[in-house]
Amino acid sequence: MALLIVLAALAFLMIVAYRGHSVILFAPVAAMGAVLLSDPTLVAPMFSGLFMDKMAGFLRLYFPVFLLGAIFGKLIEISGFSRSIVAATIRVVGPERAILSIVLVCALLTYGGVSLFVVVFAVYPFAAELFRRSQIPKRLIPGTIALGAFTFTMDALPGTPQIQNLIPTTFFGTDTWAAPWLGSIGAGFILIVGLVYLGGRRRSALAAGEGYGDHPGEPTAAASSGETLVHPMLAILPLLLVGVGNRWLTTLIHAGYGERHQFVPAVMNSPPPVVQEIAKVAAIWAVQGALLIGIASVLVIAWRPVRARFVEGSKAAVAGALLAATNTASEYGFGAVIAALPGFLLLANTLAAIPNPLLNEAITVTALAGITGSASGGMSIALAAMAETFMRNADAAGIPAQVLHRVAAMASGGMDTLPHNGAVITLLAVTGLSHRQSYRDIFAITLIKTSAVLVVIAVFYLTAWV
Repeated sequence: MALLIVLAALAFLMIVAYRGHSVILFAPVAAMGAVLLSDPTLVAPMFSGLFMDKMAGFLRLYFPVFLLGAIFGKLIEISGFSRSIVAATIRVVGPERAILSIVLVCALLTYGGVSLFVVVFAVYPFAAELFRRSQIPKRLIPGTIALGAFTFTMDALPGTPQIQNLIPTTFFGTDTWAAPWLGSIGAGFILIVGLVYLGGRRRSALAAGEGYGDHPGEPTAAASSGETLVHPMLAILPLLLVGVGNRWLTTLIHAGYGERHQFVPAVMNSPPPVVQEIAKVAAIWAVQGALLIGIASVLVIAWRPVRARFVEGSKAAVAGALLAATNTASEYGFGAVIAALPGFLLLANTLAAIPNPLLNEAITVTALAGITGSASGGMSIALAAMAETFMRNADAAGIPAQVLHRVAAMASGGMDTLPHNGAVITLLAVTGLSHRQSYRDIFAITLIKTSAVLVVIAVFYLTAWV
């Protein structure tokens, strides 16, 4: 019965998300409903003492990254840099390779530090126009954007500043560049297999005589690009600065602050010092600093076009960051409550029975990401509950912490893209398509992404590469 309650809460949240309802509203409803069925006396204590506490804790730690990423992405958009990058990529790759072009553009933007959600808004008009010209069904756009933005550049490629690559650093004392060989191999597998899948879907549609379809009223790239585009090398410079800045600051912070740092928060009343373990926050600080460098570079390079739309653009960025961060934090709170219920203990014990440390970690993280509908939320819950166990088992098996980091990050982006995932809901809403029309391809990309984790684990055991 206890396990059925947990599964019922998950099913409820998936159904309401599938129907387009707000996860921020219904995540606490689903969580407290499960508590009510388990022990009615714990509803109020768990809501204030666990759900809200975990939700606020997630925002305290990660909201600055969401905010800076959203502002940086919005500046890349309103400066015209994103349009220049898209146009240059299409010229180089060729408009006949529409799917590859959109995947590469999404990958470039997300690896350069632009928020996943911002990429969806920035790239969709170009994808719609390019797919229309090439007579590729519109229903393949979400799967294409998902492959470019939600997979290998989100958590596989070393150094990516996305939140899914940041969270493991606070538990394993690693940095965002952990396990570079394994991450690169996993990224290559996802990209190649994903493109093969989408190419097969395109050929099937062509053989059936299916074209783009009739979708009146949608935006086009031509309607949004009236100004002269900047040179693509200048447009890509802020993205490169984010990557270089992230690497440079990661080294500098460790060297400058050491293992621990403390300060006294006031000069009166003798408050206790604030002590921080640098290994747990260095990667977050490095990404925040790198995004600030990227923001400053856009302002310097494109001050005139940015100044005209900065007020409106920054408000939209802040609103988007609040929505994305609160969505994820709410799902994190939901997962924390579910993890405190008796039914979850049955699930955890079942997962703990998996003998291989890396498989245990991968399956646990991706299962919780699926339950919460959030890669970052599910991974945070899994690592908060079991990171010490993972580390202990890995040490006994001679597995470096870097490998734990990369496996956890990649596993989080696997089954998290179930129908109630916030990024999936946003992607379908922006493209004007339904789950029924396009979720099949998103789910297929999810399966490819999940398979890549097994590939990475196999490569590690066969070669000992990190």
